[in-house]
This record gives sequence, structure tokens and C-alpha cells, in this order.
Amino acid sequence: MPKAKTHVIQLTAEERAELEQWIHCGRRSARSQTHARILLKADTGPHGPGWSDSQICEAFEVSPSSVYRVRKRFVQEGLPAALNQRTSSRPRRRLLDGEQEARLVALACSSPPEGHSRWTLHLLADRMVTLEYIESISYETVRRTLKKTSSSPI
Repeated sequence: MPKAKTHVIQLTAEERAELEQWIHCGRRSARSQTHARILLKADTGPHGPGWSDSQICEAFEVSPSSVYRVRKRFVQEGLPAALNQRTSSRPRRRLLDGEQEARLVALACSSPPEGHSRWTLHLLADRMVTLEYIESISYETVRRTLKKTSSSPI
């Protein structure tokens, strides 16, 4: 005997109309459109098809855990939460403070080391550590920091 669903979807007529509009709008992310389709097919109300999770997984090529999470978020948090991506609650720690960023930009605008025609991201990262501006830094952090600036060493 199949296990009873813990998060049963029963859409109102307004929710159903909103989801159908969401899908046909064409200006939504593929992820949110897929979530809307999952909810429409999982609807066990009078106008819904009431598909099983395995049918939904096969039709939309998603994992069973994705279907479970969409169901759960709809029941617990409502329609907007089930459709929209959750924002991260984790605070992003800055890797470089303002002074370190300024030193990096100044270094990038200076003449390159002997034997090199220009600064590379690896050279900049190594020089920042050598000059003890920072304990350690990756070339990717150097790239992201320089990308934010409007200065150009050219």
C-alpha cells in the first residue's frame, strides 16, 4: 500500500489561474515555471489531475526530492514561496576590506614585475601575500575585485 502524502496540494481556482498565467507569461525563470507545472499536476482538487510524484518526475525530468520540496514549500509557506527562489540567509563575508582593495588596484596599475609584460591574476595574488597586505588570497578573489573597479591598466 503506498504511503500517504504528507503535503497534499489542493489549489483554489485563483491559484490555478495564477499558475497557468505564470507558465504562459514567458518571462519567468525555467525553474519557477517548472515549479508551477509541478504544482498544477500535483493538484488533487476538483480541477487537478492529481499526478503521482513518479509521473511528475518523469514528465518534467526532475528528481523526487524536488517535487517533495515544492509540495512542502507550497503547503507550509504558500504559493509565492513555492515559485520563487529562496534568498540566502547566510551573510556574505567580504574577503578584502576597502584598504586592501585599494592596494590591489594600485598594484594592478603599477608596472609588472621583471620578466613579465603584464600582471596576471596569479602574480597579483602572490604579490599581495608577499607584501603582507593579506594573509592569503586566491586569484579568483583578485579577479572579482578588479572586475568591480572601473580602472584599466591599459
